[in-house]
Amino acid sequence: MSAPLILAYGLGLAQAMLVLAMALAAWRVLRGPRAQDRVLGLDTVYLNGMLTIMVHGLRTGDGLSFEAALVIALLGFAATLALAKFLMQGEVIQ
Repeated sequence: MSAPLILAYGLGLAQAMLVLAMALAAWRVLRGPRAQDRVLGLDTVYLNGMLTIMVHGLRTGDGLSFEAALVIALLGFAATLALAKFLMQGEVIQ
């Protein structure tokens, strides 16, 4: 087997596993018994989505995918902070 073929199979497997992890995290968001579980599930969903886009960028060689992943990471981090503050204090803006 050649190196590009091994890389293609590895990236395909990584992308499939990330999609599976995203589905399991979405299940946690829907079924989480507490709000904290839902926030952690949502954090995992955006992280897996970002990584899936990055793996897609590696497979296709598209540079725009990495910029989209960066935007998703920044927005997801800000959303996680806002949700955590809301759960701790009951309000986001003081």
